[in-house]
Amino acid sequence: MGLTAKVNNSFEFEVSPEAIANVDAIYLSETKLHVIHEHRSFHVEIVKSDFNSKSYTIVINNATYEVELKNELDQLIGEMGFNSGLKHQIRNITAPMPGLILDIAVTAGQQVKEGDTLLILEAMKMENSLTASFDGVIKSIPACKGDTVDKDQLLIEFE
Repeated sequence: MGLTAKVNNSFEFEVSPEAIANVDAIYLSETKLHVIHEHRSFHVEIVKSDFNSKSYTIVINNATYEVELKNELDQLIGEMGFNSGLKHQIRNITAPMPGLILDIAVTAGQQVKEGDTLLILEAMKMENSLTASFDGVIKSIPACKGDTVDKDQLLIEFE
């Protein structure tokens, strides 16, 4: 299953699993990589990542790009028109992958707006901002700063 990448909200292209596997990347730090692709060298920095919307801000050789990734399921859900309705039914934020809670930016009872940062999860050497996908009120926060969490573990519950 490949991905569709949309860059700067205009240029869109398909990325095959083979193409992903053929990229030679070395992590220099948690957010910086050195990539060699088709015999060309690239310095890459992941400035911002949001797993909820699958959007990223990256800098490649000093040029900044806004990248949105969608897999086939994401595309099908969008074509069926379910994107906006589904986000209002979500009442729990769970860990998208195993990781470490670096920071929690909200408290129980707090009103949040769509796009507000809820917490920072470090996973696979990257800091990932988990954001609110709708306006709401935080009911509880079972996770704590410094916790190691498993995939699908409850992190934040909405009223």
